[in-house]
Amino acid sequence: MFEFTGKLKRTTFILMLIGAVSIGASFFVGGEHHEADHTEHHESNAHHEDGEHHEAEENHHEEANHESAAAGHGHGGHGDHPYHADPSEGDKFHKGASRSTRDHNHFYASEEHHDAEHAHHQVANKPWANLLVNNFFFLAIALGALFFLAIQYAAQAGWAIVVTRIMESMSQFLIIPGIIMIVLIVLGLGHSHHIWHWMQEGIMTPGTENYDEIIAGKQAYLNGPFYVIRAVIYIIGWVGAAMLLRKMSKKLETTNDPNRLWVKMRNLSAGFLVFFAVTSSTSAWDWIMSIDTHWFSTLFGWYVFAGMFVSALTVMTMLVLFLKKLGYLPEVNHSHIQDLGKFMFAFSVFWTYLWFSQFMLIWYSNIPEEVTYYMARWGEYKGLFFTMLAMNFIFPILILMSRDTKRNYGFLVTAGIIMIIGHWLDVYIMVTPGTVGSHWSLGLIQLGTFLGYAGVFLFVVFSSLAKAKLMPEGHPMLQESKYHHI
Repeated sequence: MFEFTGKLKRTTFILMLIGAVSIGASFFVGGEHHEADHTEHHESNAHHEDGEHHEAEENHHEEANHESAAAGHGHGGHGDHPYHADPSEGDKFHKGASRSTRDHNHFYASEEHHDAEHAHHQVANKPWANLLVNNFFFLAIALGALFFLAIQYAAQAGWAIVVTRIMESMSQFLIIPGIIMIVLIVLGLGHSHHIWHWMQEGIMTPGTENYDEIIAGKQAYLNGPFYVIRAVIYIIGWVGAAMLLRKMSKKLETTNDPNRLWVKMRNLSAGFLVFFAVTSSTSAWDWIMSIDTHWFSTLFGWYVFAGMFVSALTVMTMLVLFLKKLGYLPEVNHSHIQDLGKFMFAFSVFWTYLWFSQFMLIWYSNIPEEVTYYMARWGEYKGLFFTMLAMNFIFPILILMSRDTKRNYGFLVTAGIIMIIGHWLDVYIMVTPGTVGSHWSLGLIQLGTFLGYAGVFLFVVFSSLAKAKLMPEGHPMLQESKYHHI
């Protein structure tokens, strides 16, 4: 039975403390920048009032920039790829965008001019965006582990039973980021932050300054009550399935009829997979894709799922290797490790396939309402964009291609660290351009927040592992799993 030692507990507490300090610092530093921007804005206004001629020139310059952004002439600064589509006034996509949307969306903003309110919201969003990135990333890891656990039961697979407890323990973390996500949503609806632009006051009300025709057309789906209800359904469904499977798994050790209980677990898993198939996509639309409200992609749900699943597989593999290093899991042999490596490799390729499918088709067709998403990421985030791609595809291919490397703990850990960082960057690039635009940063605060979430995650996982035997005794397929060989 696993022992959650004092040393491990202290390590997780230290990580949690680092995270708490980092999150606090992110709000403090963000507040300082927020005030500085306001001070600079007021000073600028006072300076402009000294001369009417200078003010007229500034107003003319501002109008020219807005016209240029709306006409699509300022896109060259976003990257080397020319924007060929003609976003004229007759283009409904551009015509329907309100000034608020143009100011909020980095795609519309001129490189030479940032509206004061636009910059104000972007800087204020930095700590919230940092929180959302890490919260969604670790929620996805826990949810991916639950999905993999359900697959084992629904498919009646035997090989992975010896690592079932790890999948169960990872899934127990779901409730924490789930609650935080709901809090973030409620605060967004209360205008405490502006992560989701569609929540801005008056944006769906005709006749108001912020009215946006395109966003208003999505009101049936993007509205506060329905948004919160969906989030609550997601969290209850996911957490409920995780808790029930965990409870039944522990009951297998004492029941007189394990086969009957196992059938119940199989049926529950099959039902959960149907629920997951829908909610994994809709939650990605709600929490990530709706940040860039005008943009949409029919592949986005699959793309987020692929990143979620490969991240969960990677973390699970590294936990298995860690436990084996401590002397636990003697039943896990080289064949189990190789199979985990295969999954890491296979779903890295699958993720890349979906990434390329979404990127290539949108970039090649160059339709205004589609290409906006990549214009922002191609400009301010080009370095991170291609670094993330290399870490999530090239390195796994190079490291995990051969059979021997999938059985080598050092290679697996190296690949795992690279892939975890790469997929965290993937979430960062999905969230940050639409929330903070050019005000992004990567430093100690982002690293500390990641470590804090990792500390909470490891505390929950290790605590859960310590509450049950590492081998699910009584499972009908346990012996098959112990003698797994390829």
